[in-house]
Amino acid sequence: MKGIHVAIIMDGNGRWANARGLPRVAGHREGARVVRKVVEGAPGLGVGMLTLYAFSSDNWGRPQREVGGLMRLFRIYLAAETQRCVENDIRMSVIGRRDRLPEPLRRAVDGAEAATADGSRMHLRIALDYSARDALVSAAARLSAGATRDDFARALGDGAPDVDLLVRTGGEQRLSDFLLWECAYAELLFTPRMWPDFDAGALADAVSEYHRRERRFGGVPVAAAG
Repeated sequence: MKGIHVAIIMDGNGRWANARGLPRVAGHREGARVVRKVVEGAPGLGVGMLTLYAFSSDNWGRPQREVGGLMRLFRIYLAAETQRCVENDIRMSVIGRRDRLPEPLRRAVDGAEAATADGSRMHLRIALDYSARDALVSAAARLSAGATRDDFARALGDGAPDVDLLVRTGGEQRLSDFLLWECAYAELLFTPRMWPDFDAGALADAVSEYHRRERRFGGVPVAAAG
């Protein structure tokens, strides 16, 4: 993969809507429009893989009306954006459980992945019904004694590289069961900006901040080592 792996926890849609006297689903709809802007801007910033946390396994505990609205919104998004991803040479895939997704959404996921499979400019991954802890447990169950870190990484899924930059919008400062293994050495950036107020410019600022940081992976700076 060319470029860096950026992962984003898209938080704050509901609070953004509540602050404007709107139903929470309105915030999710606005957040979906932001996804388009961010996806279109990411390749030009040197992003080779973009993983978006859209729906965690814990989110099933939200009010049924909100969950139903989100499931419909995900299906509409996939239907609307698949051709756009094809035109922009972007591969789209979904990580997380699929057995609990509504059948129309599962069909939309399968169709989007098949249609964009040849995309090489950037790999867009959308985390739906995703739990990093569940993914780790499943990977461990498939491995035998003596498995290496590389074996474990491969068992986690689609061979995605470690996350370079993790961005969370909405003001919270935690990982919330997202890519726990892959974020072992990720640079973390937390912003109070709600996801509907995020855009390609905010992503550009985050990537610039990432490039200003010194990444040592447990070592020491080159000057100090010398």
